[in-house]
Amino acid sequence: MKLLLDMNLSPAWIGILEAEGWETAHWQDVGQATAPDAEIMGWASERGYCVLTNDLDFSAILAATRAEGPSVVQLRAQNLAPDALAPLLVNVLRHYSANLASGAILTLDARRSRVRALPLR
Repeated sequence: MKLLLDMNLSPAWIGILEAEGWETAHWQDVGQATAPDAEIMGWASERGYCVLTNDLDFSAILAATRAEGPSVVQLRAQNLAPDALAPLLVNVLRHYSANLASGAILTLDARRSRVRALPLR
């Protein structure tokens, strides 16, 4: 699995996620900080990345376009610091890896996770 972190998430996630075996990039390293969300989604889709974000706009784009990808992982926790959320995120990414490979929106908060297959209907 390949993960693309959006601008709202700390680059500190890269080391944690790569240590778990996932190729990871931060948008600041591959694109312009001012790029629209649609450009980020296009980049991720073309290269086979899932978008990791706390921004609901990425899921809204998938809903509006009924696209089959890229997969989006939404973090809906108050504390987005890697040291606070990493154990839960790593576990959930492993559990739903097949769903994400097929195209899905995965929403994760401190209490639960939910996955929806793409395209959204």
